[in-house]
Formats: sequence, C-alpha cells, structure tokens
Amino acid sequence: MLTLVGAGMILFMALVLLILWRWGAMPLQGKIPVSTLVFVAILFTSGLDVGLIMFPLTEFPVYENLKENSEYAFANPLAIEFGFWGFMVWAIYFVTCFYFCALEPKLRFFEITWVKWVNNIVIIGTCAFTAHLLFANLSWYLPAFAPDSGFPWLFAGLVTLTICAAVYSSTELRFVKVLSVSSGALFLALIAGLGSYVVAQPNVEASDYLQTLPLLSDYFTHLQRFVLPINDYHAFYLFWWFAWSIMIGQFTARFVGNMKTVTLLVNMLVWPSLSLGLWFSVLYLFHTKGIDTSGWINRIMVGVGVVFVLNSLDSLIRLYSDNLNLTVSRLGKPRYFALHAFLMVSLTVLFSLEFIRIQWVGALVIGIGVCCVIYALAFKDKRSKLPAADKLF
Repeated sequence: MLTLVGAGMILFMALVLLILWRWGAMPLQGKIPVSTLVFVAILFTSGLDVGLIMFPLTEFPVYENLKENSEYAFANPLAIEFGFWGFMVWAIYFVTCFYFCALEPKLRFFEITWVKWVNNIVIIGTCAFTAHLLFANLSWYLPAFAPDSGFPWLFAGLVTLTICAAVYSSTELRFVKVLSVSSGALFLALIAGLGSYVVAQPNVEASDYLQTLPLLSDYFTHLQRFVLPINDYHAFYLFWWFAWSIMIGQFTARFVGNMKTVTLLVNMLVWPSLSLGLWFSVLYLFHTKGIDTSGWINRIMVGVGVVFVLNSLDSLIRLYSDNLNLTVSRLGKPRYFALHAFLMVSLTVLFSLEFIRIQWVGALVIGIGVCCVIYALAFKDKRSKLPAADKLF
C-alpha cells in the first residue's frame, strides 16, 4: 500500500507540472461561477472535515515522541502536522478541479459506465467516512458525555442528526453558499477566539505565538520528505486525500469564476494552507504550554467540527445524488431524505465496524487516475476531432 500511494503522489505531482506547462495561462470558468472569496470558502469548507479541528491535539504528542516514532525526527511536530494537511496535498485537489473544469467536458471519461459507478462508490464511501470520523473522536473531546461502558448512544445520535441535517440541506443549492461562507467565518472566529484565549494565559505571551509560526518553515525546508509516505499513518492521510480528490474536483469545478489555471493553483494552495498554519499554531501553543482544553473549549471545537461535517456531507450528497439521478426532482423530498439518510447512516456504521477502510477508497481513486491518463493518451486522435479541442490539446 505504501508503494501504491507513493506512486499516486508522484503521478499527481507530475500532472501539476504538466498542467502548468501546457495550460498555465488558460482562462477557466465553471458552470456556476462565483467570486474568488466564495470559491475559496467552498473549497476550504468542502475540502476539509472534522479531522482538521479534532486531530491535531491528539497527534502532537505522537509526533514529538521520537523514541517510538523516530521517523518524525527530521522536523518539529507543528511542521509534521502541517505537512499532513497543508500546501502540497492541496495540489491533488488542483489536478482534479482543473480536469473537471477544462478537460472532462472534452474527454467525457467519467461518463463511461464503469467509471461512473466506481466514481460514485468513492463519493458515497468517503462521505460516510467523514461522519465516522466525527463519531470516532467525540469520546476524546467530550469525555464527560462518554459512557463508562456500553454503546455511546448520545454520540451516535449527534452524528445521525448531523447526517440528517446534511441530507436536508443538500435538497437546495442555495444552502451550499450559506454553509460554506458561514463555516469559513466560524473557523476564522475560532482561530481568533482561541488565539486570544491562549495568549491571555499567565504562562503565555503574544510573542510566543509569533515565535511558533516560524516553526512551519520546517515543512518547506523538508518538502520532499512529504511526497512519499513517511510511515503507515502518513500513508493513511495520503489515501484519505486521494479519496476526497475526485469528488472535491467535481464539486469545486462548478464554482470556478473566470481565473487562469495558474491563479487557480495559487488560490487552492495558498489560502487554505494559510488558514491551516494559523490554526495549527494556536493548537500547538495549547499543547506546548500544557493548557487544558476540556470543558467549553472542546465543546466549541466540536461545534465547529459538526458544522464542517455538515458542510462536507452536503456537498458530497449533492454530488453523488446528481450523478446517479437520485435527486429531489425525481424522488420528491420525503423519499430523497429517507434514501440518503439511510444510506449514509448504514455506511457510517460499516466504517465504524471496520468493514470498509478509507485506504481502499483512496486506492480506487489512484486507479481511476491512472486509467484516465491512459485513456487521454490512447484517444488523442479522437479528442482532436472534438469541437474546440485544439484549444486544449
């Protein structure tokens, strides 16, 4: 599996270079163009989920424990965390977003029957995995509500309610802009609020935060170390990014608003990574200064995480329901709601029982990517006969 995901990373990084060399100055526009601000908000909140909020505080101790995890010795824990979430991995999303905006209308690879079905299996599976992550981490962030024994029904109820809310919000397109902008605003407010709280602690000064931010430079110094998987856990992250990539590319391509390819790359790499760097630096101060987050802080983080999950599920349910023609207009709201809520809850349970793994979904995406490249090369002559194909090929 390490070899597979490493090969996938090399392929996608090569595709980034090819796209910039061949189509870097090409103007792009999606079917529903929006402003750059709204596009970045949709990208950020749809392309990330609850792991962004809930993983770092549990991972910093692992990355700094070099006795048991010596492979992380090349960089500090903050840079490792950023490397798993920021900058370069967003280039995977760039490749798929560019493809669906500029190339898929000509190639129509995803209209091939078997590709269409595999694509939607990937979307549905990753959608359920997002809900599973929320369920799996609630006991760490809300220990007061975790039962001493038995099944955590309260947490299961919260996840089910989130799924139902996402299914309902996916019934109307107007909700996506509201959810994306509000999720982005909540996240920035969380950074500002917890940042102010941490620097107000007796053992912390504002200069500590300014001294923490430069630690992120370790990531860029060792950028090449993050291309191939460092270990199995890093491979899990990379498979996770690949699993998201096709559906995020399909979804965000709709909202690209008259920007050049190189501008799209900058927007997709820089703005999300900047927000992640600010957020992880705040959490790293909580970790290094030993500041307790139990109580209201964890509850606020869970609240924002739930909004992120709601936003992600809304985007993904909307995407696969359109692809499979399981839409509100065809089924009606009651049947639409019942079908998708049942599907998402059922698959979330399967992920929780480990009948399905995100690594398998990510492997499918890498396979689809390889097949798409082969398809594009094999049918070059056929593509040249399509209308306006000379602009692309």
